Amino acid sequence: MDLQWFAAEDEGRTELPSEHRLREARKKGEIAKSTELNAAVVWLFAVLMLIILAPWMETQFEQILIYFFNNINSAKIDDPRFYYIFLVTFLKMVLPFCGIGIVAGVVANVVQNKGWMFTPSKIQPKFSNIVPHVGQYLKKTLFSLQGVFNIFKSIFKVVIISIIAFMFIRSDMEETLNFLHTGGPALAQKQVGNMTAKLLVVSAVLMVVIGVIDYVVQRREFIEKHKMSKQDVKEEFKSLEGDPETKARLERSQREMLTQNLRQAVRESDVVITNPEHYAVALGWKKDVADAPQVMAKGEDMTAQTIKRIARENDIPTVENRPLARGLYNDTAVGDIIPVDYLKAIATVYAQIGYMSRNK
Repeated sequence: MDLQWFAAEDEGRTELPSEHRLREARKKGEIAKSTELNAAVVWLFAVLMLIILAPWMETQFEQILIYFFNNINSAKIDDPRFYYIFLVTFLKMVLPFCGIGIVAGVVANVVQNKGWMFTPSKIQPKFSNIVPHVGQYLKKTLFSLQGVFNIFKSIFKVVIISIIAFMFIRSDMEETLNFLHTGGPALAQKQVGNMTAKLLVVSAVLMVVIGVIDYVVQRREFIEKHKMSKQDVKEEFKSLEGDPETKARLERSQREMLTQNLRQAVRESDVVITNPEHYAVALGWKKDVADAPQVMAKGEDMTAQTIKRIARENDIPTVENRPLARGLYNDTAVGDIIPVDYLKAIATVYAQIGYMSRNK
């Protein structure tokens, strides 16, 4: 983390980063990401796995102890069977945790990365990564705001988890001692197991909360780091203006926005007047706003077909009137109140669709 929340404004970078800038940063492997959150998710899943498998693991451990004690007289130190049994039992207990850790780590990374991300430049061998410059390394990790923040973060986690652990142990210690005196070691052991499980779950949840907070901080820092000045925005727009991919993306975005706005406007309309092939004009009357209907949306050719389709999907009546549709399309703009010359024809249309009877 580079803790430069105010550096962007000081440098005149007041604009949020563009999609192009964020894509370029992603290509370089620069994203808003919290390693704390990744570690917390892995720890949480490991704890849940431990709680689920604890009875089975206890049985496995008991069985291997029984086997060793039953064969202790006849066993030889160099007998490979003992090492094989121990290794198999150990792997059976450890591999589930390795598997869930890998899965949880991958899922946490994919979610934070917003999909799979492969950055070849990040895995290219660099001598500086193997043998870092000691001075630069210490300056970056210890003698910097980043280093201080990370150290504070680690200390904060240890202190908070230690306090929580102490509170849990203190609250359950008396009950555990009572179990030891009244119910024997078996009940006391069960009580200690329950207390340990609660402590692990609470610590895991707390780490996830800290990880989420860290992700929010990292996200904010990432945005601040990639903010742009107004001049940067202008230069980027000029450089991308002729880019076919960018132009196609902008056109697609504009079409999607137009369709969304068109859909909302037609939904709020009372009637759609069509040519019927070339023109479509959607009208709506809000009595508390105007004394006459207004043009909610209009279009020709493909846009006209889209308006008609939206009207059908939302049960908006469609009236075919070639001269009226053509005249309204040519003489009005979206948002205009219907001109006086068209009021009589519009009144006929509203009467035709039974407007008055619906008491709109």
